[in-house]
Formats: sequence, C-alpha cells, structure tokens
Amino acid sequence: MNQPAKSILLVDDDQEIRELLETYLSRAGFQVRSAANGAAFRQALLAEEAALAILDVMLPDEDGFSLCRWIRSHQRLACMPIIMLTASSDEADRVIGLELGADDYLGKPFSPRELLARIKALLRRAQFTQVRGGEILAFEDWRLDTVSHRLFHEDGEEFFLSGADFALLKLFLDHPQQILDRDTIANATRGREVMPLERIVDMAVSRLRQRLRDTGKAPRLIQTVRGSGYLLAAQVRPHLASHG
Repeated sequence: MNQPAKSILLVDDDQEIRELLETYLSRAGFQVRSAANGAAFRQALLAEEAALAILDVMLPDEDGFSLCRWIRSHQRLACMPIIMLTASSDEADRVIGLELGADDYLGKPFSPRELLARIKALLRRAQFTQVRGGEILAFEDWRLDTVSHRLFHEDGEEFFLSGADFALLKLFLDHPQQILDRDTIANATRGREVMPLERIVDMAVSRLRQRLRDTGKAPRLIQTVRGSGYLLAAQVRPHLASHG
C-alpha cells in the first residue's frame, strides 16, 4: 500500500501562484491546500494539520511573520517545517523570518522545481528526527529534546528553538569539543542562500549564545577559535529520563 501523500498548506494572496503551486506540487505527490489570507490559513491549519507550511510574507490581513510566530508558539504545530516566500529584496525581511523560526526562505520570482527540492529536504530532515525517537541530549545545565525542539534549563526555563537555532545547536551537540568552520555552520543554518556567509554565521552563533545565557566578552559555552570557527566546550550525554 502506498503511503499517503504529505500534506502542504500554502498561503498566498496571488491566485496565479496558488494555482501554479497546487498543480505542480500535486503532480509531485503532495496533497496541497491553499489559503488567500492569514485568517483562512489559521482556520485551515487548525481544522487539519499539515506536514509543511509555505507562507507568503505580504498578505492582505496579516503578514507571514505573524503566522510564523503563531505556528511556533502553538504547542501542537510548533515543529512543523516552514518555508517563507517574499517578493522583497530587503535582507531585513529574510533575517526576521529566520529569527522567528522559518526553516527556509525563497525569494520571488522562484523556480517551482527549487521549491520542491527544498520541501523534500525539510521533510526528510523532519522524518529523520521523528524516526530517531525521543532523544534528549544533556550538556552543562541544559537538555535538548530533539523531537519537540524544546530546550530546558535546570532552573525550569523552557522554550522552543526555531529551525535555524535548533539546527545549529544540534550541530554543536553532534560534534562537541570540535572546531566547526564557517562553511559547516552556514550549511547547517541554511544561511548561504539568503545573505553573506560571515553575517549569517555571526548572527546564528550570537543568537544561540543568547539562548544559552552564554553572553559576555568571553563566552564560555560556545567559544570562538580565531581564524578557524567555533566549538562547543561542553560534554554531551544522552538523557533518557523524561522531563517534567
């Protein structure tokens, strides 16, 4: 028996783009639903979950940023991969989307073939995480749930990590006490496609340090190795007990 097609929910106020993507992605084996505005998107997603969301930034009632923020704050939907579409060439828009938790960004006009490739890559990553089960990695005073993307501190603080933040932290945890160069970090955070390499790496590491309370002139947890890259100066161990 064939597995059911993955469900994609798309929001874009351009009817031509909606129809184009519905046709193209359906032919690729996906079940595609679409909405013309934010309100319709919210209603559709709450009525039936999707494996992945595609959000246009500019919408008539609310922007894609607010929808991205809403998804990431919703416990049941928080781990859903998100791709954002924008006609703007403003780098700030792309930075905002990534910081709010978007997993990828594509500028208009775009190739449906490229969008399809990115969709497949994100769904493969999500499926791999689910297959590995509820692995919890502990380091210093922190625990990371690799399925829910939630980070827990021993003092009780808990929050959800966006796609880029989770990917970067997971990269460090998979390679503890090893120097990671800028190319490796850029590839993990998918930043090479949206802005200059050095800028995205610096922003990603700085944002993660803030999450880990690792700020100051000489960060202790994620250390800078001049001329080489960064390393996680902590031991990482599996944490099998469930958190409360």
